[in-house]
Amino acid sequence: MSEKELLDRVRALVADVTRARFEGSAYAKLSRAHGYADGYMRALLDAGLVSRETLIGAVGDARRGVVDGELEPVSRVSSRTAA
Repeated sequence: MSEKELLDRVRALVADVTRARFEGSAYAKLSRAHGYADGYMRALLDAGLVSRETLIGAVGDARRGVVDGELEPVSRVSSRTAA
């Protein structure tokens, strides 16, 4: 995967967490979404695939995208790319 694809996945995961938080989702759903996003970002950093600054930028982009209504949830992105 390219760095762009990895960061697109980060943006989608963070968008899901942000949406779940502001929609008042159940604690279990919110915790699971946090765990996926945190684990993915930690793996990217540990493997040296992205820099910390780049990752912070992607997280900020995702949060702004949710507020502006520009980003789709991971479930929609995943189902579209799997086909």
